[in-house]
Amino acid sequence: MIPPVPSWIATGKARTAEDAAFASGAALSHLHRVLTRAELPGALLRARLALRAAEVCVTHTGRSERAPALRDATAFLEPGDQPGPAGEVYVSWRKAVERPVSVKALQRALPDLRQDQIVLWQGTTTGSPLTCAARVLQAALAEDPQARTTALVLADAALARALGWSHLVPLLATEVPRADLQATADALRLACHLAIARAAVRVTQEAADLTRRAARLRAVAPKLRARGAEAAVAQFLACDAVAPTALTSLRSDRAARRFCDRLVTLGAARELTGRDTFRLYGV
Repeated sequence: MIPPVPSWIATGKARTAEDAAFASGAALSHLHRVLTRAELPGALLRARLALRAAEVCVTHTGRSERAPALRDATAFLEPGDQPGPAGEVYVSWRKAVERPVSVKALQRALPDLRQDQIVLWQGTTTGSPLTCAARVLQAALAEDPQARTTALVLADAALARALGWSHLVPLLATEVPRADLQATADALRLACHLAIARAAVRVTQEAADLTRRAARLRAVAPKLRARGAEAAVAQFLACDAVAPTALTSLRSDRAARRFCDRLVTLGAARELTGRDTFRLYGV
């Protein structure tokens, strides 16, 4: 069982900056225990949070795409295809969470950003982890106020590095309101503290749900006799959404479709689109 966030954090009743800082510190401590649990499908959780972060960042630009459209924008791309503006935001977040945090990984996620900029911003180490992250967020937004996705990726990366986490976990990106991204230093830091307390509740709930779903998938895995089933199960445990055509270990599209339908029948996966064709599946 994933322990819930303590009620005094979840209620979000911080009235002063000191209260907010204390609550966010406790929330990060709780999240550290959650994220290091052996039974948690960490890659899958990060992928799900990346989708949520992309949704939020897309709304910052005034666009209307939500999770289904973002999934479609990236799941069926052919070589040379472009995912569109909203899809590019999602691709950035997916790449940001896939590999351990490093300058190289961040440049892969943010190809328009110079390496020296990333090195400069990720080198901010004075103060608490959240203070470092807020400082990076402010500096990146000062460089380009419209580059909110870039700023939030860098801020969550700085937070992960300061906490000693191997991978970026989208936290600030999912919970800092757009209006607060224009705030001054102290107000932005307060907004980040409040955002972490909210994020802890959402992430803990998501972690508990995905842990249960992953346990169900692992339990039925021995019943899956198809050649390449083990690799296919690993994809489901790492990806937010899987197209049957991506399950290349199963050797054919027909075998992949049967495999996905079998998982649905066993209660180990869900069909995410509601369509008869171009379907996507997830845990």
